[in-house]
Amino acid sequence: MFPLYDENPSRITPYITYGLIGMNIVIFLREFTLSDAQLNQFLHLYALIPRELTATFAGHHLNTPVPEWATLITSQFLHGSWWHLISNMVFLWIFGNNIEERLSHFKYLIFYLSCGVFACLCQWFVGMTSSIPSLGASGAIAGVLGAYAIRYPQVRVVSLVFLGFFITTIRVPAFILIGLFIVQNVISGLASLQAAANMTVQTGGVAYWAHVGGFVLGVILAPVFGLFRDD
Repeated sequence: MFPLYDENPSRITPYITYGLIGMNIVIFLREFTLSDAQLNQFLHLYALIPRELTATFAGHHLNTPVPEWATLITSQFLHGSWWHLISNMVFLWIFGNNIEERLSHFKYLIFYLSCGVFACLCQWFVGMTSSIPSLGASGAIAGVLGAYAIRYPQVRVVSLVFLGFFITTIRVPAFILIGLFIVQNVISGLASLQAAANMTVQTGGVAYWAHVGGFVLGVILAPVFGLFRDD
């Protein structure tokens, strides 16, 4: 199932969600203009390299223009393909506005980036010696999904369903759609722990544990930030 829109319109203009989507698109368009060599250098600078982060945590100084700890944030704005970008931005567009409304603009931004950082650390933890760049907004967006699942579980989400050559739309409760997302990631992560730790979208893999980590932190952190506050 691929979500199209939810049936719970936001009562505010979600400036932060729009801004995050815009930044991700602009940065990806910048990536798209680079040659292969330039792109490799760009990703090495701004994507998370687990092996280099491990060295930094061990106290080794790496002579790089961007501190490796900073890539816990910069990597959240990089994507490896058009589909990677579009699918992430669709999920952020659909689910981010309501969470931004509940948390307020500033706290929503801190919440989003915090989930992304924790997601990166989860993926780093299962692949500390990997030299393959880890990138994408998926972990941060998984945090948004976690918050949405506990705040709006019964809201209907209109989704595309592909049945061979037949395509239709159905309305499903948010908790079912998001539940399928997290269950798939847990099962896939357990089934291929080492492979998931060493692959990124660049090589056809998926950072399953980044998704799981971001989702879990979203469930824990969002209530602390005011997800269930009274209007």
